[in-house]
Amino acid sequence: MQTSSIPIDYKPRTNLLSGKTILVTGAGDGIGRSAALNYARYGASVLLLGRTEKKLEAVYDEIEKAGGPKPGIITMNLATAPEDMYVSLAASLGEEFSRLDGILHNAALLGDRRPIDSAMYASWQDVMQVNVNAQFLLTRHFLPMLHQAPTASIIFTSSTVGRVGRAYWGAYAVSKFATEGLMQVLASELENTSHIRANSLNPRATNTAMRRAAYPGEDPTANPAPQDIMPAYLFLMGDDSAGITGKAFDAR
Repeated sequence: MQTSSIPIDYKPRTNLLSGKTILVTGAGDGIGRSAALNYARYGASVLLLGRTEKKLEAVYDEIEKAGGPKPGIITMNLATAPEDMYVSLAASLGEEFSRLDGILHNAALLGDRRPIDSAMYASWQDVMQVNVNAQFLLTRHFLPMLHQAPTASIIFTSSTVGRVGRAYWGAYAVSKFATEGLMQVLASELENTSHIRANSLNPRATNTAMRRAAYPGEDPTANPAPQDIMPAYLFLMGDDSAGITGKAFDAR
């Protein structure tokens, strides 16, 4: 798969996301937390979606302390939420906001890493539900609000193992291949009919809890912190990337 690069030394202007409303999944920790803080720093009203309310409240407090626009908290377990919960969420937010300017699909499960011949179906289903089905449901039911924005961006979080398969990465790798497919199909459908763009972004090795779980023998400090890769997340979410769609990006 051919990948694209973020402009070298990209520096967002201070009002890059001013007036925008952006939904971030997995916003309580790691890359999602850092993206939410940065989106707010650059002017966006951020909707913080995650399964742990305490973590979301901590991010909420950080945004308020920094003087960012008032965020929203959405406590939701993507592994178990039925479709009608997504429908209700879109309807309620549609009453509060006139539009949605972006979605960062960041939430993901690592799941079991084992050979296919010993993979557990329950774990496989959980990974697919969070990493693929939840992204579809959120995108599907928020598209009407995205269409109301002058320009809108959907960022799907990819992975190196979602672009080149690797043994023992099981459901996680397969889910990321599906993520790339979902992004490409959606981008193709929307390219000539809307101002919504869809791209994938591979953060690569980053010092997060998921990375540490996947590579327990690795020195985590050898990898960049989530904050260090934020220029990529800002570029793809802001209007500096307007007109770019259907591309697979690496954060660095």
